[in-house]
Amino acid sequence: MSRRFVGDFVWPLVVFGALAFVPKIGLHIPKLFDSEISNPGTLQLLALCLLFGGLALTYDLLFGFTGLLSFGHALYVAIGAYMTNIALTDWHWSFPQALLFTAALAFVVPLVLGGISLRVSGIAFAMVTLAFAQAGSVLVHKDPHHWRHGEEGLGVDYTRLPHAFVGIFNTKYLYWLALGYLGVVFFIARWSVESSPGRVWQAIRENELRVEVLGLRPRAYKLMVFVLASFLAAAGGVVYLLLFNSTNPSVTAPNFTLSLLLMVVIGGAGSRWGAVLGGILYTYLDDRLAAVGDSSAVQGLPNVLRTPLEQPLFLLGVIFILIVFFLPGGIAGLASRGRPGGLRRLEEAIRPGGAVGGTPEAGLTEPQEGV
Repeated sequence: MSRRFVGDFVWPLVVFGALAFVPKIGLHIPKLFDSEISNPGTLQLLALCLLFGGLALTYDLLFGFTGLLSFGHALYVAIGAYMTNIALTDWHWSFPQALLFTAALAFVVPLVLGGISLRVSGIAFAMVTLAFAQAGSVLVHKDPHHWRHGEEGLGVDYTRLPHAFVGIFNTKYLYWLALGYLGVVFFIARWSVESSPGRVWQAIRENELRVEVLGLRPRAYKLMVFVLASFLAAAGGVVYLLLFNSTNPSVTAPNFTLSLLLMVVIGGAGSRWGAVLGGILYTYLDDRLAAVGDSSAVQGLPNVLRTPLEQPLFLLGVIFILIVFFLPGGIAGLASRGRPGGLRRLEEAIRPGGAVGGTPEAGLTEPQEGV
């Protein structure tokens, strides 16, 4: 058995298999969780962490492996959550029918919008994707057909959901659903990145002009990864709906995509485990740092210290700055110091000579790995 096979398949299976037993653990870890791990509230938080680990990995396919800086990834998560909910609650379809309908939209919409967005590059590409996402957000807030209930959000008709995903006592099944989603995204990402198109994606990230010189069509390959990442993100939107039993406009906001970008940068762009760990860590801290601000230790500090420490976003910002300074390659950078980190990947994506910023003119004589 080769070392690469063990690293790519055996160890991930061991990790996901071990995580599957978490709902059976009755251990209480003070400070980290408010209750036992098997408690529904704790399992809900862990399921959310796993979900965002998978969503961060879908974004990493675009940004980390292909160099596409998109500000509209939230749109496809919203398609998965909202369209499934509308089909169930307003149109009274069955759950399988709603999933098939959402899957069709999750393929067609990014195929069309990606084809339009990829006609431009650099900041223009990022702005076009942001414009499409903003249009979706406006549509949700305006709610012309009263399908989405605007800012109030839309509660799902739980009678049309599988019974295993309804009720607080079934939280363990939602945890397993989120874990299954993360596992599927992880192995699809692994397979796609190591495939022939995946090698081209990485070559586009490093030097798009060289890919064209070799007779390949970068735009077609970029559209391929755009559709794949968006489809997987829409699947995550369905899991999001089942976890919360409702949809709200926050999932359509540009801040949602920005959070995914931060998760990838924190974990390490271009690294499957890095994106997953970044998504899990960011989601956990976003939930738990509020408790830090309310703790007696913080409340006893002078006002000049207590006021910023009460804000979870301030603490997240400090953690992000520390990671940028001391772990420029993200969490994954600890294992691969020589690889470009998330901030460098961001710089390469938006500069005029980068993969998204245009067609670089330098380095045409260097051999390109993976093409």
